[in-house]
Amino acid sequence: MLAAKYIRENTEVVRQNILNRRGDSGILDVWLEKDSAYRKVLIETEQLKAQRNQFKPQGKPTPEQLENMKTLSASIKVNDAILVVFEQELDELALVFPNMLSADTPVGKDENDNPVIKTWGNPRPIEFTPRSHDELGESLQILDFERGTKLSGSRFTVLKGWGAKMERALINFMLDTHTLSGYQEVWTPFIVNKESMTGTGQLPKFEEELYRCERDDLYLIPTAEVPVTNLYRDEIVPNLPMKFVSYTPCFRREAGSYGKDTAGLIRQHQFNKVELVIYSYPEESMAMLESLTQSAEHILELLELPYRRVQLCSGDVGFSSCKTYDLEVWFPSQGRYREISSCSNFWDFQARRAKIRYRNDEKQVEPIHTLNGSGLAVGRTLAAILENYQQQDGQIRVPKVLQEYLKIDIIKKD
Repeated sequence: MLAAKYIRENTEVVRQNILNRRGDSGILDVWLEKDSAYRKVLIETEQLKAQRNQFKPQGKPTPEQLENMKTLSASIKVNDAILVVFEQELDELALVFPNMLSADTPVGKDENDNPVIKTWGNPRPIEFTPRSHDELGESLQILDFERGTKLSGSRFTVLKGWGAKMERALINFMLDTHTLSGYQEVWTPFIVNKESMTGTGQLPKFEEELYRCERDDLYLIPTAEVPVTNLYRDEIVPNLPMKFVSYTPCFRREAGSYGKDTAGLIRQHQFNKVELVIYSYPEESMAMLESLTQSAEHILELLELPYRRVQLCSGDVGFSSCKTYDLEVWFPSQGRYREISSCSNFWDFQARRAKIRYRNDEKQVEPIHTLNGSGLAVGRTLAAILENYQQQDGQIRVPKVLQEYLKIDIIKKD
């Protein structure tokens, strides 16, 4: 959430930020109009209170003076009630404002304008036509899309045998690696309240993307970012930085993705993910973003999966983020890189919404900075392994770092 003072003092900067994100700046005009009305009432109320405070009669007040004070107090009470309504409305409008972008975020329209920051590893030479991960998984009888659809509908999958074991091995491998690197593992609820969704920016803007339990007014989480970031909501944290890693299933409606990635594990309604979240001092958050991104990259490097890091342009950065790197892994069957992790710095945007604060050197309370990134999306990692480690006969070599978890070096049809 942007501070009201910042919006007032940087109106055109906020407007340009919205436009750079391909948003509608009309909401800013609505906010400014309401804020102007609010400040008019505020000034009037402050003047009325000043009059009341200055009233110091000599001796016993006259009936006329008492009546004037009664009228003055009534006016103040009415105005105070109006101000409360104004403040609630302004706060609700401010929830729709996107975060400010970092100065080094390139201006662009979409993913085609995202610059490549680095590339790691070379795609393995495949001397045959590579098969897609969904075709390989069905052939090996480790991915069952038909039964996933039967159980729940499209974009749901059943993992069987070595497919299920590799998914579990990947989760354990990622958690083990990140905890050894200084992240504290946390296990959170997978269903959260409205306040948690609002704190990280999913509500109110992305309501249609969420699965809601209407009877209880609770939501299935779209990512562990939501419960982990909200762990210290409405609190003053004792020390910084704080680094968390958490495995959770994630649930997304994928509204607006009709016809995209309908086959395979790339875009599912339910998927597993290992998430990294950092609470940071404001002055250290950009360095923390580099560290967090490197933690996610380390998983891909240990798995020996070719990848690249891109920086998202203004038209592609998420609503709550000020700066985002995407990690994209190589998919041989598609001949291109696909997103497998998104690592973002949110500055104080989420912390203001969730009221997560710390005490600075002057003992003043300020919002912290929050960061998060996938470390990694487990289903997409499994899909990338199937494609990059496939053999001509359809068998899958197991990455070296996973062999100690699976106790095998090759996956073949049972």
